[in-house]
Formats: sequence, C-alpha cells, structure tokens
Amino acid sequence: MSGLRRALLSTVPRILSSNRTSSANHNTVYRPILSSFSRLYSSNQTAESLHIDLSNEESKRRLFNRLLYRSKQRGYLELDLVLGKWVEDNIQSMDENGIKSLVHVLNLENPDLWKWLSSQAQPPDELNKNPVFMAVREKVTKNLDNHAAPETRATPGQPWVRGWDDFKKGRDTPITGNQ
Repeated sequence: MSGLRRALLSTVPRILSSNRTSSANHNTVYRPILSSFSRLYSSNQTAESLHIDLSNEESKRRLFNRLLYRSKQRGYLELDLVLGKWVEDNIQSMDENGIKSLVHVLNLENPDLWKWLSSQAQPPDELNKNPVFMAVREKVTKNLDNHAAPETRATPGQPWVRGWDDFKKGRDTPITGNQ
C-alpha cells in the first residue's frame, strides 16, 4: 500500500504541472504514469516466462519469498491457508521443475482450484499430471478424512453449498432465507 501511495505522490504532481497543449509533450505526460505503476501490478506469468535462477542464495530467497507470498495472499481464505502452508513446508526442497509446477498451480483461478482440490469438481487431465497439484490435493483429502466425517461432506463432484438463493421449502421452516 505504501508503494502505491509513493507512486501516486510522485506521479500526480508531474501530471498536473505538465503542459497538455503541445503534442511533443504528449508522450512525456503518460510515460511517468506507466513507469511508476507498471512495477506495482503483477502479470500472469507462465512457468515458461518466469526466470528461475537457483544459482545463488539471494535470487533463490527472492523467488521463494515471491512464491510464498503468492500462495498465502490469494484472497480466498481456504486456499490461503491450505496452499500457503503446503508451500511453506515444501518450497525449500523443490527443484526447477517443481517450481514451474507450483507457478502453474498459482496461476489457476481461485474458485476452480478450490473445487478441484476439494473434489467438488473433476480437474483437467493436464492438472492431474502436475506433481504440486497432486500433493496439495492429497493433503486436502487426507485432512478431510482425518477431521470430517464422510456423512457431513458433500458427495464427490457436488458443491458443498448451494449458494445464497437456497430457500427451504418444508414444514417448520421460514418461508424465505436460509435460517
């Protein structure tokens, strides 16, 4: 957040003080904006475009910290906890292929990834070949088996909840709502 604040404070005065009437100055007005904000946004990097340098300790530390942050700060609480803990426990022992597999998993959409990990939906075939996905899915399945009775879970392939529009239509229940 402080990086965004710094970028705004350094960019806004340049925009306001610039001369917008000249066409020569047109590029210089937008160039500071792009240079200030481009580093704040992460792109969807594929495993092939990500430069993996495990040759020295500093680059390895930076890469591991970046991947650990991405796994713990996804914005989907269940995935933050499960994926973040798994990456924290296993990233030190990963080689370059393992890191590429992890990046592939981290690039997946949150709702889809959670449904695939929790067996609410069948994952694509290419994901079933990903060793990181299979290890995380095995951990989730093992935790479910250890901590939740099978009768309290949804049947495999079905979502756990129906959504916010589930109206109970039966005796002794409210007409609307899910109370």
